[in-house]
Amino acid sequence: MDYGKHQAPQGYEPGESILTPLIRIPVRIVVVVLVLPVRMVWDALTALWHAADRVLLRPLGRALAWLLDTLVLTPLTWLYTWVLTPLGKAASWLAVALLLRPWIGLWRYVVVPVSRYGIAAPAVWLYGAVLTPLGHGLRWIGTALLAPAARGIGTGLTWLFTTLLVLPVAGLWRYVVVPAVRYGLIVPVVWLYGAVLTPLGLGTAWVLGQLWRGIAATGRGLGIALAWLVMTLLVAPVSWTYRRILAPVGREIAAAFEVAWRVTGYVSRAVGRALATIARYLLVAPVSWAYRTVCTPIGHFVRDSVWAPARRAAAETGRAARAALASARETVRQARRDDWRALVGSTDGARSREPQGIPARTLGSTTTVPSAAQASETPLLGEKFVKQR
Repeated sequence: MDYGKHQAPQGYEPGESILTPLIRIPVRIVVVVLVLPVRMVWDALTALWHAADRVLLRPLGRALAWLLDTLVLTPLTWLYTWVLTPLGKAASWLAVALLLRPWIGLWRYVVVPVSRYGIAAPAVWLYGAVLTPLGHGLRWIGTALLAPAARGIGTGLTWLFTTLLVLPVAGLWRYVVVPAVRYGLIVPVVWLYGAVLTPLGLGTAWVLGQLWRGIAATGRGLGIALAWLVMTLLVAPVSWTYRRILAPVGREIAAAFEVAWRVTGYVSRAVGRALATIARYLLVAPVSWAYRTVCTPIGHFVRDSVWAPARRAAAETGRAARAALASARETVRQARRDDWRALVGSTDGARSREPQGIPARTLGSTTTVPSAAQASETPLLGEKFVKQR
């Protein structure tokens, strides 16, 4: 019986107020209705982003990377390797040859010898041969003559200063100033402080202490009363409102948004799958069937019956045209030879022919190659042309 008395009622959780079960279901229904369009738009944008990233952004990124590498990095690498690096090496060589080496030579062959043999060596000789004996002599003079004289003069001046100034001032201080200050000023002040000021100060301090205690007690009482009023009229209602109303409502709204986001996710995915299935059966499947059963046979027919014969006919036409052009060129060439023979007219068959270029030759053979370049008309180094067989 006691255990049953402490159990929470049906539909309640420990620590919940009576308002929590009343607002839970309506809030979740309202939140689901509000969140469902947002979640569907979010899922649609996410799917669109992934599709765009897979179809557009990644190829675009690869294309931009290729363009950057081809148009920027490769030219810059070539420029750095074949232009800037040689220029830098040449500039460094010129800088070393024109700026550094002259200064090194100046330092090594001018400044160092001049400093060593023109300044340091004379200075060392002057220090060792002149300044050192002179310093020793001056030190002997100061130690043997000037120091005793200075000690005697100092002793005399000390005696005069002590006799004429220190002793009179010390006597005046000890026998005149100190007794006058002690018995004429300090003793009356001490008596006045002990006999008059001390009792007066103690009484004033006691009165001020009692007054301060009364003021402090009054302030503590007013503070306690004000704190009780604030706690009773302001803090306690606000705390009860936050603990019993705002906190449960906030928790339920947050939980409702979490549950609604999950539920709308399932709904959005189901709607997306349904739309994808409808699109597949209404758009993709007919297009695929049409491509397989209509476009592919038509394309094969066009390729085999129209395009291939047309390509063969074009090839045959091209070959016939090339043969006709070759025949026309040969006819023109023969006519030109006949005209030349008619103009030059000679019984010598070799002289009556139209002059032609020296036939080209291959290495180790006298046979000509039609595609090879013609030999020079002037023999090199007295070489004679070999008669063609």
